[in-house]
Amino acid sequence: MTTRTAAVTPLTSEDAESLLTAARRAAEAAGVTVSVTVLDAGGHLLAFRRDDRAVLISGETSTRKAYTALQLNSPTADLVELVKPDGPFHSLTTALDRPLLFIAGGVPVHRDGTLIGAIGVGGGAPEQDHTFAVTATAALA
Repeated sequence: MTTRTAAVTPLTSEDAESLLTAARRAAEAAGVTVSVTVLDAGGHLLAFRRDDRAVLISGETSTRKAYTALQLNSPTADLVELVKPDGPFHSLTTALDRPLLFIAGGVPVHRDGTLIGAIGVGGGAPEQDHTFAVTATAALA
């Protein structure tokens, strides 16, 4: 007997734009200039925007935060303690040749319990970036 499961709709370009817009609106309401990156489940770029006045490095940090959240299927805010020198994943930051970044602001995106992508926000304080990313994922749901 074969069991069929319904396919989960992947993250679309429209979804990515919605995430980007919601994160930027949250940041703007807080008076913070940011960069926002949205990746699909394969780690491919779907959307990116850097506010004109956002610090230049925020583009790189938003992308790395999204990538880290996607690869570990976890908000980067939840991983910060794990990579500290006494943490269980201490060596993860240097063990892999990947653009991981363990600073709050990256959040995985799920649909019907399935990982479909990730969003990363950079430019504000880490807690602010996390809040902006969470706000965006909540708006998509």
